[in-house]
Amino acid sequence: MTRLEMKLAKIKKAGKKGLFIYITAGAPDIKTTIDAVKAAEKAGADVIELGIPFSDPMADGPVIQAAAVTAIKNGMTVQKVLELVGEIRQFSDIPLIGMGYINNMLNYGFERFVREFKAAGMDGLILPDVPHEEAGDMRRICQEHEFHLIEFVTPGTNSSRMDKICASANGFVYCVSVNGVTGVRKIDYSPIHRVIEQARRFTDVPMAVGFGIGSAEAAREAADKADAVIVGSAVVKLLQEKDIRGAAQLIATIRQALDEGVK
Repeated sequence: MTRLEMKLAKIKKAGKKGLFIYITAGAPDIKTTIDAVKAAEKAGADVIELGIPFSDPMADGPVIQAAAVTAIKNGMTVQKVLELVGEIRQFSDIPLIGMGYINNMLNYGFERFVREFKAAGMDGLILPDVPHEEAGDMRRICQEHEFHLIEFVTPGTNSSRMDKICASANGFVYCVSVNGVTGVRKIDYSPIHRVIEQARRFTDVPMAVGFGIGSAEAAREAADKADAVIVGSAVVKLLQEKDIRGAAQLIATIRQALDEGVK
């Protein structure tokens, strides 16, 4: 089993819900990123999604877009993210999943990216701008290196497509809660919950709900049918203000709410 699979199996055995925290690498600076990973893990995060800054993050709302701009202006590159992963591995064994856009990986060389980031300590990759149907070679490369390429389902995913997506799913399935971009807002989670129930007919890979979750209440609602929740913009906004204590407090509050919700 991979580091990610072992973590998710441990969460399931404990009867808990997973908490994944998204942090943009290098925003507002590298030190804050490192301190944020430490604080997030201490506050109860199970997995870190490490955002790889890109100039046109089409799946992201204004908060994460602004963080990406900040990171790029600070000179953050794919190579520097690689070095950052190595630094994180000096103090933590928490699963790290890269979240980025395909242009960065193609420019770097996709197989080189997987090989080098795997060696540095990253466990997988999320590419929201690559449809399942166009990711065959990437899935093959990731599989050869035991590196997770995360699949997506959305409220609009139909059963026939879901069957194909779930057939190759590994690590976890990213369940996008709403049509649109990332960002905290009020969401009706019932459509994605119905999708999750359908997806479970095709795979036993854990389901993680993301987009829009910014409070303990929202996290508990989102987690109702899922195995984990993903929290990004709410944390990134606090980190942009260099409020690591506030970010840690939010994560701890969500962790407590998730734990209380399964009692």
